[in-house]
Amino acid sequence: QVQLVESGGGLVQPGGSLRLSCAASGTMLSIRAMGWYRQAPGKQRELVAAITSGDTTNYAASVMGRFTISRDYVNNTVNLQMNNLQPADSVGYYCRDTGWDFAWGQGTQVTVSS
Repeated sequence: QVQLVESGGGLVQPGGSLRLSCAASGTMLSIRAMGWYRQAPGKQRELVAAITSGDTTNYAASVMGRFTISRDYVNNTVNLQMNNLQPADSVGYYCRDTGWDFAWGQGTQVTVSS
């Protein structure tokens, strides 16, 4: 039984930054390929950043150069540093293993607005 808890979302101005964190209970995330997903109302949930068990990273073209996914081994978290945020980034963000063995967490909302 695994629980994933996302945090760090909030309101930020265009061009600003946020750092999201995904905390896990019941498993060590370091042995799993993990991803950050986002979903806008009426649209499919999409993968925007992923990190392998060997810490290789991959990004969707829409966030390349702006977002960075990383692991915090001490705290058993997977983080997403988001820079140069734009209104199109104003959606809910969710973490999950890319193999989808775990359940979705509650997500964290990002709002980019002046």
